[in-house]
Amino acid sequence: MKRLLVLGAGTAGTMVANRLRRRLPRDEWRITAVDESDKHFYQPGYLFIPFGTYAPDDVVRPRRRSLRAGVDLVRGTVDRVDTETDTVVLTDGRALPYDQLVIATGVTPRPDQTPGMLDGGQWRRSIFDFYTHDGAVALADALKAFDGGRLVVHIVDMPIKCPVAPLEFAFLADAYLRERGIRDRVELVYATPLPGAFTKPIASRTLGAMLDDRKISLEADFLVERVDDRTLVSYDEREIGFDLLVTVPLNMGADFVARSGLGDELNLVPVDRYTLLATGHRNIFAIGDANDIPASKAGSVAHFAVDVFVGNFLRHIAGQPMTGRFDGHANCFVESGGGRALLIDFNYDTEPLPGRYPVPRLGPFSLLAETAVNHWGKLAFRPVYWHALLPGRPVPLPAHMSMAGKRVPTAEE
Repeated sequence: MKRLLVLGAGTAGTMVANRLRRRLPRDEWRITAVDESDKHFYQPGYLFIPFGTYAPDDVVRPRRRSLRAGVDLVRGTVDRVDTETDTVVLTDGRALPYDQLVIATGVTPRPDQTPGMLDGGQWRRSIFDFYTHDGAVALADALKAFDGGRLVVHIVDMPIKCPVAPLEFAFLADAYLRERGIRDRVELVYATPLPGAFTKPIASRTLGAMLDDRKISLEADFLVERVDDRTLVSYDEREIGFDLLVTVPLNMGADFVARSGLGDELNLVPVDRYTLLATGHRNIFAIGDANDIPASKAGSVAHFAVDVFVGNFLRHIAGQPMTGRFDGHANCFVESGGGRALLIDFNYDTEPLPGRYPVPRLGPFSLLAETAVNHWGKLAFRPVYWHALLPGRPVPLPAHMSMAGKRVPTAEE
């Protein structure tokens, strides 16, 4: 019996385990997923908890319910991967051998990596995050109590999970404060290490204009050095004071990746960007947020990558070349407030462009344009996630990005 071991049973790990359980003979392959938590979180839903759109329980399910019958679940924390013996060692001393290993342990926010962020009792009092379930719940209470002052939405550094989420939070905060009738008492600031609102020029112009329209100040190229007494201080000595800070801390991969000698300085696993095979290894893959591919760390990337990975993996274990090539395809709904949203669709080589998706001229979704249909598409994704993506059922979207329905805007646009 051969052993496939999947470290991490979040979005990417669950999809891999479920999809391969459908394809691998049960009398030949044992599939085991390892995770330290017995709960599966719908992480895109964290954005909506602070504004009351979702309740905390709306984004949580038992992890066992998300895994197909025939996938074993081991509760435990990984201490290290011993690549010499093809064994994963857990912190409680258990050793799990593998023939093929998939690392899907994602990234987590690390506020401890920014000097001063956890000092002075400010964490979860005047400094909050929404990239964790606990953080989003705590922020909901803080927003209800917030009655005016400077609200700063801040990114420590890239890459981060769902790089549009901080922008979404800023737009939703603007709408939320208007609904409460206190927007005129709040200065909203968006502080980012990027040179603009987003990483790609066309989308950056569109999203930057949206910040301007909402009177949200953009503080670009802001690389925070420390937090000092309700003040963000950058390496170039700029300062941004705050009454309420909503930050996206440095995102890092799991510590066992570093202990195992498998990662870079952020504990991300270097891989071939097309096959996701770990550099220098014959039987280790890293998928989802855990790897270093130059693509968004978003659920859509995990979904499209798994579509390509499954076929490649089956060829790989059969001793055949992996001919599938993941192109970095990502698409993300961007909530903009007031029941509207944008949609962006891009890959390694092509930036987000205007147009229609997924069917040219028909849509129903508009690219780089605010519509109510896009907003409802974002909300509709939650049941699709639970009932189609995670179980490994077919979703009628191509894994590779298509230029159909897209257009390159003119210089005047």
